Amino acid sequence: MADPTDRTDRTDASELPTTYEAAREELVDVVRRLESGGATLEESLALWERGEALATLCQQWLDGARERLDAAVAGSRGADQAPPG
Repeated sequence: MADPTDRTDRTDASELPTTYEAAREELVDVVRRLESGGATLEESLALWERGEALATLCQQWLDGARERLDAAVAGSRGADQAPPG
């Protein structure tokens, strides 16, 4: 039976963390576990796949944040240039 605390086999997108901070924290843990070198080949592959999914998710959140910041900056520049009402 699988260990319920083992996060190496969770690659289903529905089980990905729901916040950037949680995804980043888990990614750091995955990297630490990979770097420790104590995993079997299969465990290492599962960890790698999980890490890739987490890294992609984190990048999507960062890209979305950048878009929101760019839109806010563009909006504030437009408001600064608008004639007084």
